[in-house]
Amino acid sequence: MDAIKDFLKPELIWFLVGLVLLIFEFIMPGLIIGFFGAGAWVVAVICLLSAYVQGSINAQLIIFIIASVLSLLLLRKWLKGIFIGHVKSKQDMTEDLNEFIGEKVVVKEKITPKAGGKVELHGTNWVAEADEEIAAGTVVEIVAKDNLTLKVKVV
Repeated sequence: MDAIKDFLKPELIWFLVGLVLLIFEFIMPGLIIGFFGAGAWVVAVICLLSAYVQGSINAQLIIFIIASVLSLLLLRKWLKGIFIGHVKSKQDMTEDLNEFIGEKVVVKEKITPKAGGKVELHGTNWVAEADEEIAAGTVVEIVAKDNLTLKVKVV
């Protein structure tokens, strides 16, 4: 009977509730459930330290709600940046796509207007298109980029 009494102590129950919620956060990541697990652990610690809170389920629930919501509001944005990362703006992405325009490259495979060819850019071969036929070994300039195809013209 003493084992059941020990198991039903509020601090142990809140600790186990917090543990289950944190495990759910790992199973279904969303960076929300974990804050309620942390709130449950706050209640467990307060129950260990305060006899008043230990005897009052209302006080425990109020502390749980306040601790969970405060931690969610104050820490989620910061932790989301750490665990999930940052998204670059779309403007930065278009700048990255156009970074090759104006660069000089060497034709590796003859470029024909209908079939295209290959050019070497920074040690990598790229598919290239041009309005005219260009022989291999010719230096050309990149004038546009369409997905993974570079549009080039003779310098």
